[in-house]
Amino acid sequence: MAEQLTADDWIKQGLKALARDGFTALKADPLAKAMGVSRGSFYWHFADLGAFHAALLKRWREIAAEQIIADVEADSDEPLKALLRRTFGARLDLERAVRNWAAFDAAAQTAVRAIDRRRLDYIEELLRKRGFEAATARARAQILYWTFLGFALSGPPAPAARLEGLLDEILRMVAA
Repeated sequence: MAEQLTADDWIKQGLKALARDGFTALKADPLAKAMGVSRGSFYWHFADLGAFHAALLKRWREIAAEQIIADVEADSDEPLKALLRRTFGARLDLERAVRNWAAFDAAAQTAVRAIDRRRLDYIEELLRKRGFEAATARARAQILYWTFLGFALSGPPAPAARLEGLLDEILRMVAA
């Protein structure tokens, strides 16, 4: 590990630890040990553990919503289809870990609520662009999001071929 760590290095390590070991791993000592440095480096970048947790949750919101939305918008003529393929095809260890953390921590719960709202609003927007009226788009967005959450929290993903078939079926159901 480089001698001069940045706040970003700590955040990346924190996200890895969170995804792998859960929120109880988000402490200066075990993270510093894993990175081969003293915890002084941690406190150089973060006033306290709360500031570190806030930075982790901010980064999670960026990568779990804003980055995905930007990528889908930039790379696809069919954003809803691209969104479903990207989100259902992703590793979801971090998603599960943050949601578990939210069961025990108010700040994490606030972050989860904010990302849920952002994702729902985006899905609803995509459905409205497909011609659905507001109420229908809102209802179908909620159903799609519940489907994603069930998938995300259910453990090991389906084999790729089966997942592809399930996503096609979800798209048919939404378009009906």
